[in-house]
Amino acid sequence: MPFIPHSDHDISKMLSTIGVDSIDDLFDEIPKNLRCGELDKIPRGMNEMEVSRLMRSRAAQDGLPLCFLGAGAYEHHIPAAVWEITTRGEFYSAYTPYQAEASQGTLQLLYEYQSMMASLMAMDVSNASLYDGASALAEAVLMAVRANKKSKSGKILMPRTTNPVYRSVTNAIVKNQNIELVEVPYNAETGQTDLNALAKFAGEDFAALVIPQPNFFGVLENVDALTAWAVENKMLSIAVVNPMAMALLKPPGEWADEGVDIVCGEGQPLGVPLASGGPYFGFMCCKQKHVRQMPGRIIGRTSDLDGKQGFTLTLQAREQHIRRSKATSNICTNQGLLVTAATIYMSLLGPEGLKKVALASHGNLQLLQDELTKIDGVTPVFNGHNFHECVLRIKANAQQIINDLAQNHHILGGFDLSVDYSELGESILLCATETRTKQDIEEFANALDKVLVKHRESLC
Repeated sequence: MPFIPHSDHDISKMLSTIGVDSIDDLFDEIPKNLRCGELDKIPRGMNEMEVSRLMRSRAAQDGLPLCFLGAGAYEHHIPAAVWEITTRGEFYSAYTPYQAEASQGTLQLLYEYQSMMASLMAMDVSNASLYDGASALAEAVLMAVRANKKSKSGKILMPRTTNPVYRSVTNAIVKNQNIELVEVPYNAETGQTDLNALAKFAGEDFAALVIPQPNFFGVLENVDALTAWAVENKMLSIAVVNPMAMALLKPPGEWADEGVDIVCGEGQPLGVPLASGGPYFGFMCCKQKHVRQMPGRIIGRTSDLDGKQGFTLTLQAREQHIRRSKATSNICTNQGLLVTAATIYMSLLGPEGLKKVALASHGNLQLLQDELTKIDGVTPVFNGHNFHECVLRIKANAQQIINDLAQNHHILGGFDLSVDYSELGESILLCATETRTKQDIEEFANALDKVLVKHRESLC
């Protein structure tokens, strides 16, 4: 977005209008002893060309490695039109649409986004996003505790197959509100949440059961059985899903007989680049009966006195809207720019385009797993069905192998699971999206084979 600085004439005219002689006069109420004085260690200002060059050099430090790393953030192809439109001034500079008469474009876009997300998830309503996927799960947990009036325990069943970062963030947010996350183990063979382990919780007072799909291992959970079990035990169900996978798999609103109560997750796969770690945005959908417990905002469509279509903030239970202590949640952003990109991305691809991306990603994962497991010392950990991630065990130190691939072969070779899942031994979580080619996969397989051979030779 271009920046047009004020000229000296502009500044002089503005100062004259408000009746002061200089910009310093605007700060004359601050005592001199509280002023920092000259900032000697701040370098001189750069011109546009110098700033652009500096930022390009900083970005280049990350390089463009071949990426097989997922674990919650995914490299998908983003059509050029997505961010060309997103960064137009009309969208780029728009903020919270408090005044509907001045914000019809932003409001309509958010309404379209909500419509698309509700359709993709087969749910009744969607909000206009949250901070990120991890905090979205935390908000979903808080929402479930509020919504499940029959439960008095403040306890949530949280499978270990849920993203460990999501679990950590959720615990950090809810623990001081006397909400307890009770861990549910996974089946060591399938990589799915262990249905037998759930049996011991039957009949107990829990507000909700969390159901990841696909789970952190990339494995598809038995979502119908888990959702039905939650209903039988008077719990709400919270789905944590990859939105791209929902273009191919049964959506949460259709799980079991009546679907889940709340759906949340990370929206980054929908047109947001990896961008060295963010920013991203969280999404949330729910059944109509829970809508007043949902954080964030909902945009509605209506008609004005002249019969013209218009959009407005219909539900806005936020602290910025004067509710303060009565606010449903104290989130302070709707991540509007990322939602804009996601809306444009989904509009360009449509249902069939999203499904093709999901199918291509799944196909590439199968090819990747087939090629890597041909290598001596590489074996699959689980036998469950996968979407576009899988866990492989290697006969070497996982982190050392990942570091070697990155430093010497310019390949991001997966996520080391040894810290969060030490029981899996030296295992790596790998991902393949539609951006990977057969040549990419062969290059990775050859590099991994060489690194493993070098590692074994170094031990001899």
